[in-house]
Amino acid sequence: MTTIVMVHGAFCGGWAFEHFRAPFEAAGFEVIAPDLRGHQDGAPSGAVVGVSMSDYAADIARLCAEQPEPPVLLGHSMGGLVAQLAARKAPVQALVLLAPSPPWGVVGSSFEEAATAFGVQMIGPFSSGALSPDRGLMRAYSLDRMPKPEREAAVARLRPESAMAVRETLNWWLDPFMTTSVGPGAISAPALVISGEGDVVHSPATARSIADRIGADFKIMPGMSHWLVGEPGWDRVADAALRWLADEVSLAA
Repeated sequence: MTTIVMVHGAFCGGWAFEHFRAPFEAAGFEVIAPDLRGHQDGAPSGAVVGVSMSDYAADIARLCAEQPEPPVLLGHSMGGLVAQLAARKAPVQALVLLAPSPPWGVVGSSFEEAATAFGVQMIGPFSSGALSPDRGLMRAYSLDRMPKPEREAAVARLRPESAMAVRETLNWWLDPFMTTSVGPGAISAPALVISGEGDVVHSPATARSIADRIGADFKIMPGMSHWLVGEPGWDRVADAALRWLADEVSLAA
């Protein structure tokens, strides 16, 4: 049985894949959807203080290396960047990135991306604390296509995120350590980037630049936004990923 490791985005937890994992399990995958460091339900907000993207990537790379065979690695949003970094550290059969955050050197292409990066910088150049989720922004941009009951349920589960990790992701040009660099050349594993047509968190143009940077296939989902793992149409996203995996990768039964 092939394992697929699903990596959630900022302010979230493995719960983000509660529905999205089902088609993969039905297709015969063993699904692992871990909570990133400090993101477990009930963890104190300070659990993410000082945590770097390199820490997240090392944790996921270790999890991948512990599997009997190289897994498929799937990441959403910031988790898509964690997955890119982890894929440089541990063997994976394939990489699937949903609305991924861009690595070091890939410039965001929308006004909203630039405004978000500017806002992060305003929290203070030396901040390494825990950022509380901006629930208004999440409702407006990340969860904008979710029906209200499901949207509010997701908002209620959001938790603090590492300010260091957010800064390393959104303000990479200020990071002399190039923490989120994926290095030169294409990622060796087959890779797919999927973007929502209406995503303003990480626009389709930015997602295409990421695909070009790592040598990945690229697909746009018409009418969709950022929450590709749960907004209406998420099942089409899962189906697109499964069909691509069937075509591109020889997977163990």
